[in-house]
Amino acid sequence: MTSHRQQSGFTLVEIAIVLVIIGLLLGGILKGQELIENSRVTNATNDINGTRAAVNAYLDRYRRLPGDDGPGAAVAARGGSWTANMAGNNNGVLDATAAQTFTGQGEVDNFFRQLRAAGFISGDPAQVGAAAMPRNPWGGLLGVAGNGVPGINGRAVCVSQVPGKAATALDNRLDDGNPTTGSFRGFTSGAGVNAAPTNAAAAYAEDLVFTVCAEL
Repeated sequence: MTSHRQQSGFTLVEIAIVLVIIGLLLGGILKGQELIENSRVTNATNDINGTRAAVNAYLDRYRRLPGDDGPGAAVAARGGSWTANMAGNNNGVLDATAAQTFTGQGEVDNFFRQLRAAGFISGDPAQVGAAAMPRNPWGGLLGVAGNGVPGINGRAVCVSQVPGKAATALDNRLDDGNPTTGSFRGFTSGAGVNAAPTNAAAAYAEDLVFTVCAEL
């Protein structure tokens, strides 16, 4: 007698269940990525607003602008983490051009060092130069400029290496969503580059990277 082995495959119900599971997994991954990106936007928003609040608190306590505060002897006399070599020239303005925003030059590093020494932001006040600058949620830097940022009247706080979608979200949260108007501006950059806020962007694009700045 000849026996015949019946070949069986997946039923339509089994295939449907597998497809549903794959869809749920993909949806969960995409949703997780969206949540992570939204969290980064929220953290960057808090960094900008927190820097603004820290500046106001510093002005209220010392009646001087962080970064510009001096002379050295007066700063060092506060003790603790204060040192004479973190003093500015005390001329009433933050001496930092747009080109120095992410370099730690001018009074940029002293800006963050003095805020740290005063306890208004976290970090080591002994760090100098570019090392004194905080990291932002996308691995770039948080920087400041005293003047020269196109479209910004006076001081600015800036975030580098911001993906286009996140730059749009930040502008919508803090201003009008347009990189060319209002108190929040966008500037063209490149991936992995802490580009100075000098090249104003005409519009945000999700496949590009930006430096963004807000009035400080």
